[in-house]
Amino acid sequence: MNPVPPNNQAPQNSNPNARSPWLWVPTLTFSDSLPAVAVMAISVIFYKQMGLSNAAITFYTSWFYLPWVLKPVWSPFIDLVKTKRWWVLAMEILIGAALGGVAFTIPTASWLQGTLFFFWVMAFAGASHCVAADGFYMLGLNPHQQAEFMGVRTLFDRFATIFGQGILVMVAGNLQVVFRNSISYSWSLLFYGVMGIFLALWLWHNYSLPYAKEDVKHEYVNKRTIWKGFVETFRTFFTKDQVVFAVLFIMLFRMPEGLLSKVSELFLIDAGHNGGLGLSPQEYGLVQGTVGIIGIACGGLLGGWLASRDGLKKWLWPMVAAFTLPELVYVFLSYTLPSSLVVVNLCVFAEQFGYGFGLTAYMLFLIYYSWGEYKTSHYALASAMMFLSMMLPGIVAGALQETMGYRHFFIFTLLACSIMYVLAAFLKIPQDFGKREDWEE
Repeated sequence: MNPVPPNNQAPQNSNPNARSPWLWVPTLTFSDSLPAVAVMAISVIFYKQMGLSNAAITFYTSWFYLPWVLKPVWSPFIDLVKTKRWWVLAMEILIGAALGGVAFTIPTASWLQGTLFFFWVMAFAGASHCVAADGFYMLGLNPHQQAEFMGVRTLFDRFATIFGQGILVMVAGNLQVVFRNSISYSWSLLFYGVMGIFLALWLWHNYSLPYAKEDVKHEYVNKRTIWKGFVETFRTFFTKDQVVFAVLFIMLFRMPEGLLSKVSELFLIDAGHNGGLGLSPQEYGLVQGTVGIIGIACGGLLGGWLASRDGLKKWLWPMVAAFTLPELVYVFLSYTLPSSLVVVNLCVFAEQFGYGFGLTAYMLFLIYYSWGEYKTSHYALASAMMFLSMMLPGIVAGALQETMGYRHFFIFTLLACSIMYVLAAFLKIPQDFGKREDWEE
């Protein structure tokens, strides 16, 4: 029999159905991250191999950001209807069904319309899963456990990215070798396999997810209170100090990245006569899904450590400069077109390191601007604006690249980085913001 604390309050998750966080936190983080990797990264490689133009690929796949843009709109309904545990399990079933739908429609005559539809279903289910999982972490873990497992969540988020962009793309390439370059059949088998993984995760989470005491349907919440909170969130967000430059910073700082991100992936696998590097799926999986992820993780860790030691303000300009490194690297690659995979790996590691280091400044500013009474809702709104800032440039990126060519397009994205320096010059950030002592206080 479990002892009762002196204040007669039962500890959180002390019921008989409680499960060790080690049983469910790593797998829940993995299942939360993989759908975003599938719809935003794997889909790009899939559509390129299926013969779509760069303009069509970036146009279609950039719209997959929309569910994450709209998360603040329907997240209150996830709080109102059913429990977070119910939403997590329901969305995992829906994601698995969407993966099966993608796999089933690939060999058909209407493969484009079918896969786009099921990728859309996967995107909305993945965004809803994200909302429910974020809430479940707060209900299923006590504050000490939330801090203790933050590193575990980061690790398995990175693992999901490596698994999706690296291992799965490699498997697709190997299947094409086995089945004599049958691209559609190979990708269909791959998505059936990922569907099986998600159904296994659903079965596992049915057993391992705890029934948290506070994870209940909130009967007292109604349409009026949701609408009132929604309006108040927007009102307080847009009446903060330096709102004009803050919103411009949030919306435009990542614009060069929004232009570059999908086109850079296409450049790596595009044929040499089109101006690309012509990497095979196996080589792409190694370069982007493994070496690149290690680079971004190293850059992010270094940025976070320096900001916590000296504050964001001291490292703002080095981080802004590092955020232009990806554009510089792809200008270099497009002009030299190296045949050595070692050189390509080094370049991708460098640009992803710069990206991870520079992104620290952007994410910390989102936290700084969201701080206050409605910090959770304000951060959700700022995150939605961030996804919108990535979606809009991506819609036109492929068409611009086809008009300008890879070399001129990458030079254009480099010139677009000037907006980052202009916006950063107008930001007002406290000297000590980001320091560990400041957070503790």
